[in-house]
Amino acid sequence: MPLQNNTESTRTAEADPDLKSDARWQLIERITASPSFQKSARIRDLLRYMAERSLHGHVSDLTEHRIGSAVFGKPVDYSVVDDSSVRVHVRQLRLKLHEYFDGEGRAEPFVVEIPKGAYTTVFRNQEQRGSAASLAEMTQAPPARRWAQIVPWTLTAVFFLISILVWLFRPPTGAQEHAPWPLSSLFTLHDREVQVVVADANYGMTRLLNEQPVTLDTYLRPSYRNGQDPSNPHPTERETRMMRYLSGSLLTSYADLVVVSTLLRISGSDRDLIAIRSARELRPRDLEGGNFVFVGSPGSNPWVSYFENKLNFQEREGVVGESMKYFQNMHPRPGEQEKYQGLEFTGSSGEDYATISLLPVANGHGSVLILQGLQQEGTEAAGIFLSDPGNRQKLEQALGINRSATQPVYFEALIRTQAVAGAPNATSIVATRLLHP
Repeated sequence: MPLQNNTESTRTAEADPDLKSDARWQLIERITASPSFQKSARIRDLLRYMAERSLHGHVSDLTEHRIGSAVFGKPVDYSVVDDSSVRVHVRQLRLKLHEYFDGEGRAEPFVVEIPKGAYTTVFRNQEQRGSAASLAEMTQAPPARRWAQIVPWTLTAVFFLISILVWLFRPPTGAQEHAPWPLSSLFTLHDREVQVVVADANYGMTRLLNEQPVTLDTYLRPSYRNGQDPSNPHPTERETRMMRYLSGSLLTSYADLVVVSTLLRISGSDRDLIAIRSARELRPRDLEGGNFVFVGSPGSNPWVSYFENKLNFQEREGVVGESMKYFQNMHPRPGEQEKYQGLEFTGSSGEDYATISLLPVANGHGSVLILQGLQQEGTEAAGIFLSDPGNRQKLEQALGINRSATQPVYFEALIRTQAVAGAPNATSIVATRLLHP
């Protein structure tokens, strides 16, 4: 399980009598028991691990890589360059700590801080003795010195009051800078993060090298992730080196980077709740609840196949690496085609297709937004399509939906883009479906 290492370290911390009697650890216990921290298990476990290591003086354990392995269950050889999830969660933790001490923790004897650029937990005494001493000293100072001390504080107070007035009378648009529909359907679980799962480029390349389709069940097997190819029992040394590299690195596509950048840009004040994960890090139990964005088709992101039977437009492929991919229209309507075939390969010019789909997770406790193209151009076009307000309005009209409804509206839309030398352009809606799970 992803949190196994962290659970073990937390139990150790709870069993330590020195730590249990420490007022600072007792503060950590109160913080993690507060309502806002109860909504996010990962943020809670992250704070407990960082505080426990800091209080024991084991600062060498508080690196981004070790936190990723201990708290999030990442493999020991994972790359912090490719995976920013630790940085994202620490940034969210800083915000939650500020919220706690500005609210219910205002009377706490200590303030817990995480200095920027570090992963240590600092406990600062909250008593204002220094301010009182400064005030006493100021009243006893000579008049000239007293004015020299009073003026800066007066200016500070004036600046503070001006800042409050500016904040109170700021334009309303700034306060409403949230993610637009349909992305807004994912920010419904209070402070829980939205996990954007990008494609596993290594998986796609392995399929092409082996010229064999791979099921999600095969993808999850340890032997497959260790670079062992059951269809090739006697690989050459060169093939072995290649498979070892592909199994030991996390790579994604340029299209996925464009989509992630687009989602972050249009999410406004909700962007801090977005966490980026590789398809290789996900496990079936993760889909039992929460909100997700899956980027890529089943040919690059095998998790999309987990929801494929609920979609009308399903990706099909003949011989891997030789046949052109297409979307099969399972239930064609008048005027629709049975097949929508895309580009022959990424980087060519012509028409490519993609689908944008919003579905519930298995138990209904969350939603999944799927952006999948037949080629990278289609996937990139899906992300760009959602960034345009005019396109989003056209999608609403095509679906005939009312966004004021209290329940999420589940749908899928097939879009077409004209690609020129690998760049998508002129995207339009081809067909839509309302989904009734």
